[in-house]
Amino acid sequence: MRIFFILLLLGQAALAQNFTDSNLPIVIINTDNDANGNPIEIVDDPKVSATMKIIKRPDGSRNYLTDVSEPAYLNYNGKIGIEFRGSSSQNLPKKPYGITTVLPNGNNNNVSLLGMPSENDWVLNSFAYDQTLMRDYITYHLSRQIGQYAARTAYCEVVVNGDYKGLYLLSEKIKIDGNRVNITKITTTDNTLPTLSGGYITKADKTTGGDPIAWTMASYFGNVNFIHESPKPEDITSSQAAYIESVFTQLETHVSPELTEGYPSIIDVPTFVDYMLLAELTSNADAYQFSTFFHKDRNGKLRAGPIWDYNLTFGNDIFQAGYDRSKTDVWQFYDGGNTGSKFWKDLFDDAAFHCYLSKRYQQLTQTGQPLDYTSVSSLVDQTTDLISEALVREHTRWQTIPDHAQAVSDLKSWLQLRMQWMNTRLANYSTCESIAIPSLVITKIHYNPKTSGSFTVSNDLEFIELQNTGSTAIDLTGIYFKELGLSYQFPAQSSLAAGERLYLASHAETFLSKYSIPAFGQFTRNLSNSSQNLVVADAFGNIIDRVNYTDRDPWPSAADGGGQWLELIDTNLDNNLASSWIASSTPLILDNQQASTANQLSIYPNPTNNELSIKATSIIYRVEVLDMLGESLTELTVDADVCQLNLSALNNGIYFLKINYGNSIRIEKVIKH
Repeated sequence: MRIFFILLLLGQAALAQNFTDSNLPIVIINTDNDANGNPIEIVDDPKVSATMKIIKRPDGSRNYLTDVSEPAYLNYNGKIGIEFRGSSSQNLPKKPYGITTVLPNGNNNNVSLLGMPSENDWVLNSFAYDQTLMRDYITYHLSRQIGQYAARTAYCEVVVNGDYKGLYLLSEKIKIDGNRVNITKITTTDNTLPTLSGGYITKADKTTGGDPIAWTMASYFGNVNFIHESPKPEDITSSQAAYIESVFTQLETHVSPELTEGYPSIIDVPTFVDYMLLAELTSNADAYQFSTFFHKDRNGKLRAGPIWDYNLTFGNDIFQAGYDRSKTDVWQFYDGGNTGSKFWKDLFDDAAFHCYLSKRYQQLTQTGQPLDYTSVSSLVDQTTDLISEALVREHTRWQTIPDHAQAVSDLKSWLQLRMQWMNTRLANYSTCESIAIPSLVITKIHYNPKTSGSFTVSNDLEFIELQNTGSTAIDLTGIYFKELGLSYQFPAQSSLAAGERLYLASHAETFLSKYSIPAFGQFTRNLSNSSQNLVVADAFGNIIDRVNYTDRDPWPSAADGGGQWLELIDTNLDNNLASSWIASSTPLILDNQQASTANQLSIYPNPTNNELSIKATSIIYRVEVLDMLGESLTELTVDADVCQLNLSALNNGIYFLKINYGNSIRIEKVIKH
C-alpha cells in the first residue's frame, strides 16, 4: 500500500512508461502549485520555484522510484528554480532545462550533485537532434582527457510533475568558479588596470537568448556576433566592455608569431590549439560562430573554451536539407560554410601555429592517447552500455531513436573517414618537433606563509623563486605561468643570467619590506594553501618546468603555515616529486650576495665512505643530515670553522647537509658509497 501511494504521488505518466527503476540516477522535479492548486508551468524565463530529488544509491546499486522517501538514497532533496533553456532546442517537444539549486528562502545553494563540485547553476541537457544521445557527453569527456576543462556531466532519467521526460545529461553550466572556469570574478569597480584586465567569459553566439550583441567581428564569409557572458551585459561597465573587445581586436590585427606583440603575447596558444582540434575532429557545424566561449583571467592571456554544445558534430547536421556542413573533408573554420572570426583561419595559416596544431594532433592520436580512434570508439561503446536500457524508454516516450545501433555505427564510420582526412593535412611538424627549453627551474615556493609582527596578511607574503641552472643567459620574453590560478608573464626583453635566481612575489612592496630583497615581478592571484599546479612555459606553451605541490604527505608539512617554505634540495632532482623538497627558512639572498659567499664553504671527500670534513671561512654553528624526503636523521652542534662528520651509521645513498654557518644556511648534496 505504501509503495502504491508513493507511485501515485509521482504521477501516472511515469508509470505509463513502465518506469519504476533505473541503473542511472533518477531526477524527480515538481513545480510549486499556483493559486488554483495546479503545478506551475515551466517557461523560458523566469525560473519557477520547484522541488527536486535526485535518487542515487551511494553503493552504486540500482535506483528505484520508491527510494524517493528514503533520505539515505537521496543525492539531493531541496528547492530549485527551473526554466527552459537553449535556442533551437526549445522548439522540440523534449525541452532542455536550466536549474538553480536554492535554499528555502530563495538564496543560491551551492551543493554537489552526483559527485560534481559544489555550485548552484546546472543544466539538464536534452540531446537535441542527436540520435546517439552522447555527442556532448563524449566530447566534453575528451576535452577533459586532453587537459582542458569542460563541463562535468552525469546521465540521469527525469520525471517532471509526474511526467516521465526521458534520458538527460545533468551537467555543469559554464561559469566562473574555482572548479569550473577558474578565473577572477571582475566587479563593477574594476575599471582601471590591472583589475580591468579580468576576468571575463565572452562568447561568439546567437542572440536568441535575449542578450544584446557586444560587438561584431569580420569573418571570411560574413560577420560574427560576440556577447558578454560574465559579467552579464547588464552588469559590465563601458570600460570593461571596451577593454575585452580591444583584446580580440588586438588578436585580429596581430596574427604573427612575433613574441612581443604577436599572438603568442595575446593568447594562450595551447587552448586555441586544443579548441580547434576538437572542433575539427568532430567537424562541429556550430564551432567558431555559435556557442564558442573564451575566457581571460586578470593579467592573463586570452584563452579559448570551454567547449560547449557539440550536438551538431560527427556528421550530424540536420538544419539544412541536402546541405550537411559536418563533413569529413572540410575545415570548419573556413570552407565548411562556417562564419567563424577570421583570426581562426589566420592562425591556421600561420606556419608556427600550424606546426603546433599538427604536433598536438599527432601526439593525441597516437595509440592509447585520448583522440586515438580506438580510444574514442571504446568510449562510445562504454557510453552505449551505460545508457542502453534508458534508450528503450526514451524512444517509447519521444519516438526519436529509430535505430540507435545504426546511429552509433554511423558515428564511428564517420570518425574513421574524418581522421584519415585530417591525418594527411596535419602530418608535418618538423619545425617545432624539438624545441630548445631553457634551464629555468622553480626552486622555492612559499604558498602558506605564517604571519608575524607587522606582516599580518599571509597572502601578501607569498613568493616563488626561479633559477637559471644553465650556463647561458635566458631570454625571458613571453615566458609565463600556463595554468589558471596564478597569472604572470615575463616582460619583453627581460633576461636572467646563468646561475642567477629571481623572485616573483604576491605583493612586491611587502616582499621587499619582509626580506630586504626586491622582487623581479608581482604575480596576480594567490598560491593555493592546499594544492596547485605551477607550470612555467614559453610563449607558445612549451612546458619549461612543472611543480604540482600539495599540503599533504609526503610534502613537507612545516611549509604549510609553519613559517617555512618549500625549497628544492638540488636542481638536478625532479622538482615535481615531493621527495625533492624540504621545508626551509634559509635566508633569501641576491645573486651578488650569493657569489660573495659561494666559496666560503667546502665539503670533502664527496662522495665519501664514512668520514666527511666540512670547512668554512666563518663559524659553523650546526650541521643537519637529511634524507631524500627532507627528514632529519641526525644533527651536530659545532661552533667552529671546521668539523668532521661520521656517516657510518647510514646506508649507502644520497643525503643532504643543512649547514648553518656565519649568517647563511646552505644545503649540499653528499653521496655515501
